[in-house]
Amino acid sequence: MNRNDVILGIVAAVLVGFSLFVSIVLPRRRPDFPGRSLRVFVLVSALLVVGMLTAVAVLGESHHFVSEGGESAGVTNQPPTTATTSPTGTGTGQQPAGDPAAGKEIFTTTAQPPCSTCHTLKEAGATQTIGPNLDEVLKGKDAAFIPESILDPNAVVATGYQPGIMPQTYGEQLDEKQLADLVAFLVQATKG
Repeated sequence: MNRNDVILGIVAAVLVGFSLFVSIVLPRRRPDFPGRSLRVFVLVSALLVVGMLTAVAVLGESHHFVSEGGESAGVTNQPPTTATTSPTGTGTGQQPAGDPAAGKEIFTTTAQPPCSTCHTLKEAGATQTIGPNLDEVLKGKDAAFIPESILDPNAVVATGYQPGIMPQTYGEQLDEKQLADLVAFLVQATKG
């Protein structure tokens, strides 16, 4: 648990404690509550809600896409097991041959949103840090790992990143050929 989690927990506890106190305890002690104190009650309530929203916006993990401490992204989960059929459905256990040039086009413009808007990949001229640096996290991975990372991005999540950041719609957007092209490009761009 990091410092931001502790601060968020404290702010949330204060808001919940205040809410419980004014809804359960205070009405029993002062049946006429809020009475003449309505303005103060509304002001305190509004300040607590604004404080909580601000704390979430400033400290919430879902808003920090850069890995903690500037560390390079590693893998937190175990690599996927090899299936008897390929992720693109050829049934042969092999990826269809892809065109790396077409894959680069998919990476930079065709996929929506384009992969280059979130990832760093030198070969594509991409320098974004919302998602992990693919030059680092894909180095040494086999070709079977890459389509699973595209089709099921939460199966293996890079260190310093939250699940759910990467869109899970690429399996619907990209046909088998486009996926094979994208995989061929990523394999070529991150080899050796």
